[in-house]
Amino acid sequence: IYVDKTGLLKILNKKLDSEHCYFAVSRARRFGKSMAAGMIDAYYSRGADSKELFGPYEIARDPDFQKYLNKFNVLHFDVSTFFNRVKNLDDVISDMDSSLLRDMISEFPYLDEEKPEGTAEAMSMVYKREGRKFVVIIDEYDCIVRDAPDNEKLILDYLRYLRGFFKTEDSKKFLALGYVTGILPIKKLEGESALNNFTEYTMTSPKESTTYFGFTEAEVGELCRKYGKDPLIVKEWYDGYYMYEPMKGAESSGKIVNDRIWDSYDIFMEERQYMPAGQADKAYNKDGCIHMIIESPMKLCHMYNPNSLVKSFMHGELGFYWKNTGSFSSLRKFIELNYAGLKNDIVQMLTGCRVAVNIKGFQNDLTHFKRKDDVLTCLIHMGYLGYDASTGLAFIPNREVAEVFEAAISTGDWDDVADSLNNSDKLLSAVKNMDERAVAAAIAESHQDYASIINLHDENALSLAIMVSFYTARAHYYVKRELPAGRGFADIVFIPKREGECPAMVVELKWNRSARAAIRQIKDKSYVGALSGYKGEVLLVGINYTKKSGKYSCRIERLEL
Repeated sequence: IYVDKTGLLKILNKKLDSEHCYFAVSRARRFGKSMAAGMIDAYYSRGADSKELFGPYEIARDPDFQKYLNKFNVLHFDVSTFFNRVKNLDDVISDMDSSLLRDMISEFPYLDEEKPEGTAEAMSMVYKREGRKFVVIIDEYDCIVRDAPDNEKLILDYLRYLRGFFKTEDSKKFLALGYVTGILPIKKLEGESALNNFTEYTMTSPKESTTYFGFTEAEVGELCRKYGKDPLIVKEWYDGYYMYEPMKGAESSGKIVNDRIWDSYDIFMEERQYMPAGQADKAYNKDGCIHMIIESPMKLCHMYNPNSLVKSFMHGELGFYWKNTGSFSSLRKFIELNYAGLKNDIVQMLTGCRVAVNIKGFQNDLTHFKRKDDVLTCLIHMGYLGYDASTGLAFIPNREVAEVFEAAISTGDWDDVADSLNNSDKLLSAVKNMDERAVAAAIAESHQDYASIINLHDENALSLAIMVSFYTARAHYYVKRELPAGRGFADIVFIPKREGECPAMVVELKWNRSARAAIRQIKDKSYVGALSGYKGEVLLVGINYTKKSGKYSCRIERLEL
């Protein structure tokens, strides 16, 4: 399975051999970083004859295709290779440089007589003698920052080593392109990037490289047609990474057809009440929708995890392919930090909510966490969370990643959350059986587990507690909160993913009232209208919480549409 991403080379070619030729591309695990690095290598390397290889793809149609094809010396190495093979971490930089220098001398034998002290100096000597510039590609450049986070001296020495390739007067002469890729953005020192001449392309700001961060919705649609998969189900499992692409030309001047420019999330929230039921979120979050970000129109691109998609199509089944990578242990470590408010935010996101996060203070390492926002920002860069730059909200991107979270919180001091999630199967079964007492008892049990996380003091907190109680229902239902319907907003609506498999459910919550009053409101305000187009059984579920007694009551009625 190959999806053409050679268009990335056009972006690099435009800035080649200029003061803007420094690219730092950070993507989550399994998002094709190494494959992109190999593609860049194959295109620029004078040691390859790759015209025929690239011939069928997008880059071959670019006017500059042959101008830069196989024209440069390319130094391409993976830092993790050297990091993993040394016994003493203090030797990793010297071992890496010695290995690279040996390769340089092997390729350019005259260097043996000139005795360069390091690889960067050898590159300068080659350029002075031959006049051919270098492309430097470093994969897993953040390996030392991630895997030796407490060794500050090693990290500083490593950053100083990298400057030899990218931030000296000699490097300005011999370098045509610097391309480094990893999971984290470049480490910050005193609030500033340690390599501040690099332009950073990250999970929160991919800039013009947006469509090369993963598989786009259009590309996934083509693959679904080829392999006979339902694109909606594939979307649920592997979509969820919001990337914004800068608009150009006629697009940015307002000549946009069939799209609406939302000036802010607040305006959208005000206007959504006038939109048809169920269409508001789709309109605001659909692929290609235009959002204003820092006064610039940006086009939303839904990005899919390419590794999981390829494995899914190759094996013929949807699966939790990320769970089998190193991501699980990393995630468990982060959530066990348990900064104030972190647990509540993660539980909210597990129920489909989005939480505000300030990404600006993150130091791009795994040690300088001062607040929960730093942890959440780190999780965004590592692919555990999606991030919507237009709203500043983070969320769990898809079902596959949600499964990793579920597994991670089953350990440590998250037993309260784990118990609450485990009880949700019992609750869903009780609702389907219309066992009102069992429903009230199951919610009360979940409330007890969840009470340690939040203070259940208002209807919004009650709503969140109910969403946790119904957590496993998300496997069978599309769950919508505050869905416009009839003459108001239905609290929670459960729409079956597969018609006929489960009854639809409309849930109304009350605080210090009665479950009967909740049912009456569903009927009086025609909340069933939220199920426009649905045919089949519907369960009306009224739930009341009485604060004084601390008890739940439930009422369930059935109707047919």
